[in-house]
Amino acid sequence: MEIHPLRHCFLQEGFLSIVRVCVISEDRALQSLLSSTLGSDFYVPRIAGEADMDDAVASADCDVVILDLDSHHDLVYERVQSARRLVGSQPPWIIMADDALRTTADELIGLGAYGYCRRPPSIRDLRIMLRRAHESSTLKTELQAVQRHLDEVGGCDRLVGASPQMRQVYHLVESVSDINVSVLITGQSGTGKELIARAIHNRGTRSNRPFVAVACGAIPETLIEAELFGHEKGAYTGTVGARAGYFEQAADGTVFLDEIGELSLTTQVKLLRVLQEREFSRLGSSRVIPLRARLIFATNQNLAEMVDQGKFRQDLFYRINVFRIETPPLQEHPEDIPQIAMHFLRVYSQMYEKPVDTIVPDALAMLQRYSWPGNVRELENVIQRAIVFAGERAIRAADLPPSFQAENVVEIDSGLAACSFERQIHEFKLKLAANAIRENKGNKTLAARSLGISRAYLHRLIRHNDPEVPGDDDDQSDFATERAHA
Repeated sequence: MEIHPLRHCFLQEGFLSIVRVCVISEDRALQSLLSSTLGSDFYVPRIAGEADMDDAVASADCDVVILDLDSHHDLVYERVQSARRLVGSQPPWIIMADDALRTTADELIGLGAYGYCRRPPSIRDLRIMLRRAHESSTLKTELQAVQRHLDEVGGCDRLVGASPQMRQVYHLVESVSDINVSVLITGQSGTGKELIARAIHNRGTRSNRPFVAVACGAIPETLIEAELFGHEKGAYTGTVGARAGYFEQAADGTVFLDEIGELSLTTQVKLLRVLQEREFSRLGSSRVIPLRARLIFATNQNLAEMVDQGKFRQDLFYRINVFRIETPPLQEHPEDIPQIAMHFLRVYSQMYEKPVDTIVPDALAMLQRYSWPGNVRELENVIQRAIVFAGERAIRAADLPPSFQAENVVEIDSGLAACSFERQIHEFKLKLAANAIRENKGNKTLAARSLGISRAYLHRLIRHNDPEVPGDDDDQSDFATERAHA
């Protein structure tokens, strides 16, 4: 199944998708005015006839439905009855109603409609609501598609992502899960190497047997052999009794040796012999124990270079590098960031018992622009922190760490240093305005909203009129004026 990239406006810098809006109304003037005033980011096809509500909802060409409830129209009762059947399904619904039908609108929202817009609407507010409804719906649809895809490949445990890179990882996991061959998982720290190892184990015939994970770099050199092979009582100073090592504990399961490049050359020799002979002995014992467990290895180092430098045995490298899986760094598949972030959001909001269930578009855009040197592990930590700071059930840009805020600040040109303080501030405002307009494809209303200022103030600013206090204008008059002309 082909999983298409998310179509949200916040996923690609400077790009806004066209939102297709179906207007269900008997007021043709309303349809005409919405088509002309919503702007080029919205497409409003004309809806005609009383039976078009079902067709509009079923149509693949409709992203958001606006249901117009006019208390003065004869068909309002029939519209409400049909809406009770259909709201809550895809696509999302926005109920436009006059004050007399506000209670009815609230009822439809309770049944699953996305939101309510007063009739006549504020064009600015309606644009925002349409865009947010579309973004929320698209994200929900794509997450469901990803979940279906993961279900088709068995879920691969907690691996999340639908990019070509991740689909290749899923394919390799499926290919090797039932074959008892050594697997080497390579990639940067934080890319999920242990999750891939667990997926291989859980997808294979050993899934009901132990999975033993060993962090080779965390065990002192003097103890690594005893930890891997076990020891008998009195095998070395400080031993109290006999102990089974990791290889023995795993039995017919899987041993995952992480950070394999951290092993000393002496330990590498002993591990090589175990792989060749498929047997080992506890320290202090001559009894031979067969190695029944499957071995999976992982490293964030370049073992081939370590071989050339004499830091890793070439024969051991050939033994473990039979089937290789490379984990992609997060910056190579940023299209997976929204899905991975939402996965962590669900996990940790439940763990922390805090009802946070969404990430606003501005915050998602910041997550996608970040370079993620710590990969998925860093994203996981960022989401955990954001949940702690979040309010009103949503993670916002301000809830992200300070480093994210710094990356999104437009720097002041050092060439302005010789200008007056007021001139520098003015030039900085102009630069912010120009960036916002460019990122919103020339749409000044969306640019103003992204800056947190009014559209009128943005106009005055770019005309070099720079008042001390931004205005607080409203676009509602746009709708009323154009309706009067109609």
